[in-house]
Amino acid sequence: MSIPFSNTHCRIPQGFGNLLEGLTREILREQPDNIPAFAAAYFQSLLEKREKTNFDPAEWGSKIDDRFYNNHAFEKQEPPEKCDPKQEKSQISAKEEETPVTILDSSEEDKEKEEVAAVKIQAAFRGHIAREEVKKMKTDSLQNEEDEEKEENK
Repeated sequence: MSIPFSNTHCRIPQGFGNLLEGLTREILREQPDNIPAFAAAYFQSLLEKREKTNFDPAEWGSKIDDRFYNNHAFEKQEPPEKCDPKQEKSQISAKEEETPVTILDSSEEDKEKEEVAAVKIQAAFRGHIAREEVKKMKTDSLQNEEDEEKEENK
């Protein structure tokens, strides 16, 4: 039971949200009649996988979440100290050197997106060509049938 105007805030344990998301995804995918029994079997299978492979999805998910939500900490750099102009220039050039790396990362993502888009376009075009060929085959067969009927009527 919750208190509507309470100033207490309960924190969700790390990895628990990811486990619930995985369970929710599987429930939506499988559409089981007995959800509690399905959840028990799902968590049992996760425990068995964890014991066999020594891989904990909850821990892995919490690490990913931590990296995602704390990503700004990795992007920030300390401001340059104002004691040496040479040092400032070297830090500026270091920042300029780092920029292409991020551009490469984004360009790799762009390349992947372009590849997926190209595959979709190619598939659509091949489908169009195949449909045109089928139409042509149908019209040819209809014309052949009409020619045969005309020959029979003569």
